[in-house]
Amino acid sequence: MGFTDLAAEAGLTALNQWLKTRSYIVGHSPSQADVKVFQALSGAPDAGKYPYAARWYKHAKSFEPEFSSLAGDSSAPYSSYGPDASDLPINPKAPEKAAEEDDDEVDLFGSDDEEEDAEAVRIREERLAEYNKKKAGKVKPAAKSVVTLDVKPWDDETDMKALEANVRAIHKDGLVWGLSKLVAVGFGIKKLQITVVIEDDKIGLDDLQQEIEEDEEHVQSTDVQAMQKL
Repeated sequence: MGFTDLAAEAGLTALNQWLKTRSYIVGHSPSQADVKVFQALSGAPDAGKYPYAARWYKHAKSFEPEFSSLAGDSSAPYSSYGPDASDLPINPKAPEKAAEEDDDEVDLFGSDDEEEDAEAVRIREERLAEYNKKKAGKVKPAAKSVVTLDVKPWDDETDMKALEANVRAIHKDGLVWGLSKLVAVGFGIKKLQITVVIEDDKIGLDDLQQEIEEDEEHVQSTDVQAMQKL
């Protein structure tokens, strides 16, 4: 059966009933099922008439920036989720007289509903806390780049071993020196070509080049020969 028109009172009533003891449309974590039902609604349900649906809507909205990354079938329609026909509320617009006749039954089970609601809230809060804990523990890998630098000396008499030693003496968090070689540039002059891995958020290439060029006794200039993101 699944959910029907969520713009109609019957559809909202079915959704509210479905979420009475559930934190999510399907399973125990947010999924594409929540996305599809959320998007089928024109806005937040009336908390006075549909308290469970309103509670779920507010919770689902907090995941809106992550909708595309949630698990599940993003092509499934919202109507593929929800109750079977036997689970749907019967005659949500029942006459007041019929409601009065059922007052005793409603009162009789009132305390049980309250206990069930409290248990549903407890389960929801525990699952939400667990989800937030896992989410907070996920650290995105640092963005890194592999850079090949050309370090040019003044002339053919420059001590290239001292030049390279001074370059490698630069130590910073987020910087790792790699392989190097001397490349002939003409007239007996060789430049140092050295590879370095940098964390983009920690190391600025301009600052690194400037620091290398502070070795004015050996270094004439530096250039970025190649750069590739990891």
